[in-house]
Amino acid sequence: MNKTLSILFILCMLAACSKSGSGSGNGPVIPPPVTVPGISFWTTTADHSSLLLKQTTAAGFAATSSVLPMLTVDSTQTFQTIDGFGYTLTQGSADVISQLVSSQRTALLTELFGSAETGISVNYLRVGIGATDLSSTVYSYDDMPAGQTDPTLANFSLAPDQASMIPILKQILLINPNIKILACPWSAPVWMKDNGNSVGGSLLPAYYQAYANYFVKYIQGMQAEGIPINAITPQNEPLNPSNNPSLYMTAAQQAVFIKNNLGPAFAAAGITTKIIIYDHNCDRPDYPLEVLSDPAARAYIDGAAFHLYAGNIAAMSQIAAAYPGKNVYFTEQYTSSTGNFGGDLQWHMKNVIVGSMRNNSRIALEWNLANDASYGPHTTGGCNSCLGAITISSGGYSHNVAFYIIAHASKFIPAGSKRIASDNFGTLNTAAFLRPDGKKVLIVMNDSNTAQNFNIKFNGKWLSTYLAAGSVSTYVW
Repeated sequence: MNKTLSILFILCMLAACSKSGSGSGNGPVIPPPVTVPGISFWTTTADHSSLLLKQTTAAGFAATSSVLPMLTVDSTQTFQTIDGFGYTLTQGSADVISQLVSSQRTALLTELFGSAETGISVNYLRVGIGATDLSSTVYSYDDMPAGQTDPTLANFSLAPDQASMIPILKQILLINPNIKILACPWSAPVWMKDNGNSVGGSLLPAYYQAYANYFVKYIQGMQAEGIPINAITPQNEPLNPSNNPSLYMTAAQQAVFIKNNLGPAFAAAGITTKIIIYDHNCDRPDYPLEVLSDPAARAYIDGAAFHLYAGNIAAMSQIAAAYPGKNVYFTEQYTSSTGNFGGDLQWHMKNVIVGSMRNNSRIALEWNLANDASYGPHTTGGCNSCLGAITISSGGYSHNVAFYIIAHASKFIPAGSKRIASDNFGTLNTAAFLRPDGKKVLIVMNDSNTAQNFNIKFNGKWLSTYLAAGSVSTYVW
């Protein structure tokens, strides 16, 4: 671009910025400078007009810049390695996906778990060890009649998962053999609990070892089915005893269970599955910090997992600061049937995707993968307003906001990528990554009700671009 054209372009930009500052939020679409093409980007807008749509405007970095806000990407500063992005495959998800005719089921699973060229390349899943609250019934793998116990686990069986969960996982692994799976229980078998109930109660110390062996049998049983379990957490939401099923487990109890029972049981069985603690909200970082403060427990622990139904996403960084050798994971956030597409897109992209990544997380997972049109199945007392990423109906399936939230990361950021430095500016929230193939990825969320014009700067050159109010773009170069 010669000097005259450069000056004209900057003047046009200034005029456009002046107009957009007083507009309704739609704003003018500012064409990028005429440069050598080399950047591809995909956009989802709050008003549904663009849904993970690849933009056709040629774009590339130029040697000249404008006076617009500058988002700098620096691939020489690297942070955590990324394991993946995905969802929880509940038993309810597996049930409704199994109800699709074979061709539809294959098409859906290929879209979700296939390559970036054919789908959104989801590469991380969370599953329940036994029932979650989004299962059709409450169950464990060792249920006993009232008043009876089974400390040797002679009655242990994965049979409750044979109808849909295990077959769906096997089909997913055929599509993506490298997918990572994190498993966690909502409750121990009720005969191990001090209240004998699926809701609440605590694990009886007399059954700590039996429960550790229960994890061992689960991991070995899934491995025998050809389903490797990469990681577990000892308890989903250990400070929430009100769900069905659920179990209350204090930090002190979790530390004792890990150091005396679970860790040694894994070691004795030669199990290398990671133990990740906590798996609850960002308002209580003191919980994982307390568990990690026990050196004997810490020796068996890979890191800590978080949700964001309370607290601030920045709490995740406290773990990395206090224990640099330990990892952090973002494992759950739900979208509601009463929510708004644009509002959910904006909040989840800012917090779950960008926020968790900027706070050292190796993964970002939304909650339920799929449910029916009535937001089921779920247990009695389980979530009746959780909106899956996919809605399964008699005529097929449709995509909801969580599909696009995860897709803006999973489709473009493979396992083994590293987060790299990138600027936030005002209401523009970013996370940047260096892929194993050398390409760079930048996610930008416009967390405002007005359009934003801005520059992306990389390696001494600039790209001028635009993002509508409440919208997100993923840039790849």
